[in-house]
Amino acid sequence: MPEVLLLSAADVRAVFDLPSAIASQRAAFRALGRREARLAPRLLLDGPDGDVAFCYVSRMPGTGAVSKFGSVHPGNAARGLPTVSALVIVQDPADGRPIAIIEGESVTTLRTSAASAVAADHLAVPDASRLAVIGCGPQGRAHVRAMAEVRPVERVALACRHPETCDIAAGLADELGLPVETASSVRDAVEGAQIVVTATTSAEPVVSGAWLDPGCTVLSVGSFAPDRAEVEDDVLTRAASIVVDDVPSALDHAGPVVAAIRAGRLSPERVRPLGPIVAGLADGRDSDEDVVFYNSVGVGVQDTAAASVIVERARDLGAGRHADL
Repeated sequence: MPEVLLLSAADVRAVFDLPSAIASQRAAFRALGRREARLAPRLLLDGPDGDVAFCYVSRMPGTGAVSKFGSVHPGNAARGLPTVSALVIVQDPADGRPIAIIEGESVTTLRTSAASAVAADHLAVPDASRLAVIGCGPQGRAHVRAMAEVRPVERVALACRHPETCDIAAGLADELGLPVETASSVRDAVEGAQIVVTATTSAEPVVSGAWLDPGCTVLSVGSFAPDRAEVEDDVLTRAASIVVDDVPSALDHAGPVVAAIRAGRLSPERVRPLGPIVAGLADGRDSDEDVVFYNSVGVGVQDTAAASVIVERARDLGAGRHADL
């Protein structure tokens, strides 16, 4: 077996910045929209206390297969540990042998927020300047940065379920040069916002459709399993368009979508994939007054696109270390 390139979280951060992450996710969804990517069914394994293990595998044109194996442990926040842990394994496109093993939490955090930025760029109204982010963990913070890359954000309201994490507003404001405030409640954050991001591990809804202004785009990244729904049913009821990262995956795993279909309030035919929109084959919204709901469960092609860029840049820059397995 050839030497395998090992890349730590620090290595990933050194070679994979936000603009390159956003570009990788555009490529991923464009390939999905053009039916050029191969995507295996997503695997989830429930554990105790709301823990979930997951596994994705996919390939894109010119890449070998890429697999990510990891877990979400909501209780880790109280332990001072990351709630998401993962490894990404990259195969050689010619012979299938492993060529790289990448620390996956750093990949997941950046590629997830970058994919949301791609979704917002195609779904949100062009002049969206008021952003609400629910959840102040790594994903919440990453999404503030990502949204500011694709929309002229002028005001950010954060809502944190855990008060001990609510001291991040000042740091983000200094970093981005934007007014960032901690709202007194989720409702206060959401009302008046043009983009709402839910980045929590909550199994219970945290956002109501009654709070949404016309034209609002809601991006849910924590509703990644059938038993997790960050938004109330009325968010989907109000939405003129319901978009997901991958329709088959969402019909099985996107909590709000699964619940609405089971209750007879949503037809599966109304659920649209993001890929054709990014590929220019479909429109993101019909009117600036429409409420649009986007549910991301996370799909393997996102990791394939990200890992391809990371490995190429690591080789160019001499990052990481090699090991014989």
